[in-house]
Amino acid sequence: MRDARALLTPQGFKDVAATVCDNNPGMSEATAERIVTEALKFVVAAAQFPTVSIQPSKVVDEGWHALILHTRLYAKLCKGLGHFVNHVPERPGPERHDPHTLTRTVALIEQAGYHVDAELWTGPTKTLVGVTANCSHTPVPGGCGPINPGKCATHGGGK
Repeated sequence: MRDARALLTPQGFKDVAATVCDNNPGMSEATAERIVTEALKFVVAAAQFPTVSIQPSKVVDEGWHALILHTRLYAKLCKGLGHFVNHVPERPGPERHDPHTLTRTVALIEQAGYHVDAELWTGPTKTLVGVTANCSHTPVPGGCGPINPGKCATHGGGK
C-alpha cells in the first residue's frame, strides 16, 4: 500500500493538519492527520480517474478544504498528479447523498493503491467526528460533475 502522507513534505502535511485543527476547536492532532491523509487519497483518486463521479465524505471534505487553503502546496500536489482537481462547493442536502458514490470513491482510492480509513468514509449522518465543512458535491451524469480535474498546465502557482 502507498503512503499518502509522502505526497507532501513533512512540514506541509503538519501545516495542513494544523489548519484542520484550527478550523475545528477541540479536535486532536491525530484525528486531523487522519482526515488530511484521507483527503490526499481522495485528490489522488480524483486526478487518476477524472471522468468518474466521486465525492469525499463530509469529514474528508474538511481535509480537502484545508489542502486547498494552502494554495501553493495544493497546486504543487496537483501538478505532481498531472491534473488540477477543482473544488466546486454546494450547500449540503441529505436528499442528494448517494451512498454508492462514497462506495465508488473508496473503491477508486483502493484501486489507486491506498488503504482507506473506513471510519472517515461514512455518510453525513454517521460521521466519526464533527467538522465545520458545510458543503457537499453532487456528481452529474457523464462525468465527475463538481469534482472537476483539469490539466495542471492551465493553472499557475497558488496565490
